[in-house]
Amino acid sequence: MADTANRLRKQLESANFDPQNYVKQLSQQSDGDRDLQEHRHKIQTLADETAQSLKKNVYKNYRQFIDTAREISYLESEMYQLSHILTEQKSIMESITQALLSSDKEETAKEMLAAFPKETEEVKQRTLTTLLEKVEGCKNIMETPGRYLVYNGDLFEYDVDHMAQIQKVHAFLMNDCLLIATWLPNRRGAVKYKYNALYDLESFAVVNVKDNPPMKDMFKILMFPESRIFQAENSKIKKEWLEILEETKKNKVVKERHKKEEEVPNSPVRADVSTNPFDEEEPVESEEVVDLSMEWIQELPEDLDVCIAQRDFEGAVDLLDKLNEYLKDQPVTQRVKELRGKVDERVRQLTEVLVFELSPDRSLRGGPKATRRAVSQLIRLGQSTKACELFLKNRAAAVQTAIRQLRIEGATLLYIHKLCNIFFTSLLETAKEFEMDFAGNNGCYSAFVVWSRSAMKMFVGAFSKQVFDSKESLSTAAECVKVAKEHCKQLSEIGLDLTFMLQSLLVKDIKAALQSYKEIIIEATKHRNSEEMWRRMNLMTPEALAKLKDEMRNCGMGTFEQYTGDDCWVNLSYTVVAFTKQMMAFLEEGLKLYFPELHMVLLESLHEIILVAVQHVDYSLRCEQDMEKKAFILQNASFLHETVLPVVEKRFEEGVGKPVKQLQDLRKSSRPMRVNPDSTMSVV
Repeated sequence: MADTANRLRKQLESANFDPQNYVKQLSQQSDGDRDLQEHRHKIQTLADETAQSLKKNVYKNYRQFIDTAREISYLESEMYQLSHILTEQKSIMESITQALLSSDKEETAKEMLAAFPKETEEVKQRTLTTLLEKVEGCKNIMETPGRYLVYNGDLFEYDVDHMAQIQKVHAFLMNDCLLIATWLPNRRGAVKYKYNALYDLESFAVVNVKDNPPMKDMFKILMFPESRIFQAENSKIKKEWLEILEETKKNKVVKERHKKEEEVPNSPVRADVSTNPFDEEEPVESEEVVDLSMEWIQELPEDLDVCIAQRDFEGAVDLLDKLNEYLKDQPVTQRVKELRGKVDERVRQLTEVLVFELSPDRSLRGGPKATRRAVSQLIRLGQSTKACELFLKNRAAAVQTAIRQLRIEGATLLYIHKLCNIFFTSLLETAKEFEMDFAGNNGCYSAFVVWSRSAMKMFVGAFSKQVFDSKESLSTAAECVKVAKEHCKQLSEIGLDLTFMLQSLLVKDIKAALQSYKEIIIEATKHRNSEEMWRRMNLMTPEALAKLKDEMRNCGMGTFEQYTGDDCWVNLSYTVVAFTKQMMAFLEEGLKLYFPELHMVLLESLHEIILVAVQHVDYSLRCEQDMEKKAFILQNASFLHETVLPVVEKRFEEGVGKPVKQLQDLRKSSRPMRVNPDSTMSVV
C-alpha cells in the first residue's frame, strides 16, 4: 500500500505529468466503478497528507517569519536614520564648500563697493523703520542703536519632519539679528505682517539644503534644539540669502572684534585730592584686562553650534576645555561674564543632545558600548551623576526589552537557560562598561549596586513566573535554580556577588514549592498506607529486580540486597519501597535548593514525611494479630530504622555541613519492636 502511494505521489509530482492523459489511461485500465472509487480515495488521502504537511511547515516556520519581519523593520528604521544623518552631513559639507568659495569673492565685493558705494546707515535705518511699521508687535526693535536693514524678502516655511508647507513668512535681515514675520490674512491698514521670532546672528547656523525635486531652493536655520526650513522663490534668491547671511554674520564678528581691540581701559580718577600731609596715599587699583580678541574665542559660540549640529560632541567639549583652561587664572570681568553666558547656553544645548542620546527611546541594539560616547562627554562636562543615572536607565530598558522579546519555549529548563544567558551576560557587560566609564567616580558605584538589585528583581520576576507559577516539578525547579546560581557566580570575576540577593528574592517561592511537594508526598503516602496489605513485592522479572536494585543503590541504600530473595521477590512491602524512593528524591532536590534560610523548612518537611511512615508502621504493629504478618511488618520497620533513617541523616548532614539533632532524636524515638516467643513485643 505504501509503495503504491509513493508511486502515485511520484507520478503526480513529475514535471511531465499530463492530467488529461492520466485520466484517459485510468478510465481505460479500470474494470468498473469500484476501481475508480479506490483510486479516488488514494488521491484524496494523498491530498490530505500534503495539506497536513503544508500546515506543519507553515506552523514550524511561522515564528521565523515573524522574527524576520521584525528584524527587517528594525533594519529599515535604522537605515532611514542613517540616510537622514548622511543627508544632513552632505548638506553641511556643501555649505562649508560654499563658504570657502564665498571668501574668494570678498575682493571682488570690495572693488564693487569702491565703485558703487552702498547706502549710508541713516538711509538703511529709515528704510528699516518704514518696513517695520508694517509689522505688528515689533515696536521695540528699533530701540537698539546702530541697527539697520541689510536684506529682506518673502519665504515659505516647511515642516522639518514631514516637509509640508506651513506658512508664508517675510524675513528681515539686520546687521545683528534676523526677524521672521508671518503674513496677516486680514490686513489692518498698513500692517501686513505679524511678529513671529527674532534670532541673534550668533544664536543660529545656516545650512544649505540640497535640492530634491519638488523640494528645492531651500535652506535650514539651526537653533538648537530647534531648526526651521525656508524655501526661496528661486535659486538666485536662495543664493543671495545664503551669501548675505554668511557675510552679515562675519561682518558682525569682525566689527565686535575691532570694537574690543579699540577699547582702552580708563584709569580711575580720584575725585578729591586731600591737602592733609599726614594722609597716606591709597593704592589705585586698575581693572585687569582679559584678552578675548583672539579669533578662536570670538568664533567659539558659532563653532560650538556647528559641532553640535554635526554631532561632533568630542570637538565641542574640547573647545570648552580649551576655554576653561585659558580663563582659569584670569579675573572675572564683565566681558568674561558675557562670554560665559553665551557659552553656558551652548553647554545646556549640548547636554540636552547628550541626554537624548542616552534616552531609552533611542535604539538599544548597540549594547553598553553604544552609550560610551555620550557618557564620556557628560562626565567631561561635570555631569557624572546625570550620566550614571541615564546610563543605568538605558541599560535597564535594554535588559527589560531583551527579556520581553525572549520566546517562551515549551521546555521550562531550556527557557531558563536562555533567560539566564541573556540577563547575566547583559549584567556582566554593563558592569564592565560601567567600571570603564566611571573609573574615577567612586561615588557612582553605590548607584550601580542599587541598579543591580532592581535588575535582579526584574529577572527573578520572569524566572518565578515561568518556574514556580506554572507549578513545575520540584526536580525541574531545582535544576532551574542551580542554573541561575551558576550564572550568578560568573559575576564574581568582576567583584560583584549577587548570590545572596538571588537567594533572598527566591526564598519565598522555594519555601512554597517545598511545602507543596511535601504535602503531595504525605498525601501519596497516606493513600498507599490506606491500601497496605503487608505483602512481599513480586517484581516478576529479573530485569525489574535489577532495575529496583540500581534505583535503591542510587538512593544510598547499600544494604538493600539483603532484603531481596530468589525468584524476583523482595522481602519488603511496596508501600515502604515507594516511600523510600520518594523521600530520598525529595531530599536530593531539597539539598540542590538549599541555603541557610531554608534549613528549618527542609528539616521540618523531612520530619513530617518520615513521621507519617513511622507512625503507620507502629500502628500496624499494634493492631495486627497475625504473628507472621507482624514479623513481616517488623522487618519493614527495621529497614526504615536501620537503613533508611541513617542514610537520610548522613546525606542531610553532608549537604548542610553540620549534624542535625532533630533527625537523630527522631531515629531514636522510632526504634522498632520485636516479636517474642510468648507472642509479646519488646523494643529492639
